[in-house]
Amino acid sequence: MTRGNQRELARLKNAKKNTDKGKRGDDGLSAAARKQRDAEIMQQKQKKANGDGDGKEQGGSTKSK
Repeated sequence: MTRGNQRELARLKNAKKNTDKGKRGDDGLSAAARKQRDAEIMQQKQKKANGDGDGKEQGGSTKSK
């Protein structure tokens, strides 16, 4: 019966891992408000990507096999 400590450590590690997941999704916004916020963020990212892409290739498509 030497695995008692190992199980307890695994339980503690798993509990710590699961507590971090709950923090991400709880922003207090409704679905419509979250969708609007995300749309605005994506539009800003697209404008930035289009503005910075003057002749330079963005992304990882330069690799060849």
